[in-house]
Amino acid sequence: MSISFTKTLIAGALLAVCGNALAGDGHWSYEGKGAPEYWGSLKSEFALCKDGVNQSPIDIRPVADAPLSPLQLDYQGKVTSVINNGHTLQANFGEGNSLTLEGNRFELKQVHMHAPSENTINGKQYPLEAHFVHADSDGRLAVIGIMFEEGASNSGFATLSGAYPKSASDAVPFSGELSPNAFFPKSLDYYRFSGSLTTPPCSEGVRWVVLKDVQTLSADELKAFTKLYPNNARPVQPVNARIVVQ
Repeated sequence: MSISFTKTLIAGALLAVCGNALAGDGHWSYEGKGAPEYWGSLKSEFALCKDGVNQSPIDIRPVADAPLSPLQLDYQGKVTSVINNGHTLQANFGEGNSLTLEGNRFELKQVHMHAPSENTINGKQYPLEAHFVHADSDGRLAVIGIMFEEGASNSGFATLSGAYPKSASDAVPFSGELSPNAFFPKSLDYYRFSGSLTTPPCSEGVRWVVLKDVQTLSADELKAFTKLYPNNARPVQPVNARIVVQ
């Protein structure tokens, strides 16, 4: 981001999923009168959804090469619970997972999914995108996005998909041994840009990292998510004056 988040906003964003509102807001959705094109008018707190200039997701078309520092991932913790919050499925992580980006340390809080992908790469949309949401000690957010296409099984989704709560607002403990590393590719080359939460309140200043290496998951693993959430992706937003670097 480049703005400061209040503790209340951060708590809401982390419990909700990269901006997904807490269960019970009863207003925004992905269709009908609560669809993305109306988010900015639903509540005054959502005004950035229509007035923001650095909104996410975007169509990633890198325009500059830059000496990006390697991502430093230290993931030791495990998934502790899985939530169906009415907008997506989210796996929460315990302590022991950190990302160091541009000299700043961020703690991994949760991963959630969007189908189809929210960000696109050179105009291509993927069947699913996973967002790994991190926060630093001041509450600023960094999100790592990973694209998935249908193919070979992914060990992370193979373990997680059987634990999805079927009803909205359900949260279940997760007793398995699942590390975030199970979802990640070997190559951590990435695109970098500044953006926002992809759902209300659409707060800007999120540090976005989208990995270049597209991963696979099986048809059954994809279906386990899409039968609950067949379309929970915000359309791409104008890039405006932003520069995507790689």
